Amino acid sequence: MTTKKTALITGANKGIGREIARQLGELGYTVWIGSRDDGRGRQTESELRAQGLDAHFLSLDVTDDASVRAAAARLETAAPQLDVLINNAGVGSGLAAKPSEEDLEGMRALFDTNFFGSVRVTQAFLPHLRKSRAARIVMLSSGLGSITLTADMKSPTWGLAAMGYSASKTALNMFTVKLAKELLSEGIKVNAACPGSVATDMGGEAAPRTVEQGAAIAVRLATLDWMGPTGGFYHDGEGPGIAPYGW
Repeated sequence: MTTKKTALITGANKGIGREIARQLGELGYTVWIGSRDDGRGRQTESELRAQGLDAHFLSLDVTDDASVRAAAARLETAAPQLDVLINNAGVGSGLAAKPSEEDLEGMRALFDTNFFGSVRVTQAFLPHLRKSRAARIVMLSSGLGSITLTADMKSPTWGLAAMGYSASKTALNMFTVKLAKELLSEGIKVNAACPGSVATDMGGEAAPRTVEQGAAIAVRLATLDWMGPTGGFYHDGEGPGIAPYGW
């Protein structure tokens, strides 16, 4: 008897998260649409179901302990195990502010969603992931979180500020590596994905990549076989390989 694999994607009611859910659904996964906006979450569930996908809405605010605990309890009763967790939920602000002038409260909000939210969700759902024979965890990071690229004067991101946002993603990258080391012996792979500059509410309409392109690397990392990497930072989900990003 074959059991369908189950995936949870946070912030999946729109943008890259929604597209990740759609692509995984097309691959035969049961997808759970994590969303703090019940209306949008249920609408996404309905739209994906209309496409013939096995999609379910899960009320989930990654910044709220009680919401995360309730979501973990619900999924535990609804599915025998969780095979894939994709920490996609994220926010952006202060992108043009100088580091010397960026608002501290705004930076705290960035960290609460982009970093602490991912840690909070991962810790809550890890017991359920451990029930899978080959669980996969993917963190949606950003090239802006790369210190290597940030320090490179030839990098296309050299002129960008976005200190708080970038630092929240750098912290997420560290969590990725530390968790991958902890879970290595359990066969759970943990990787970070950079979707690139994608035309979403956050990226803006002028961004060069589509949501389909942006979601591809997360889907690749979510579906790695036993020989796939762990503890890495990758981009470009197209083609036969995946390209590492500099930390």
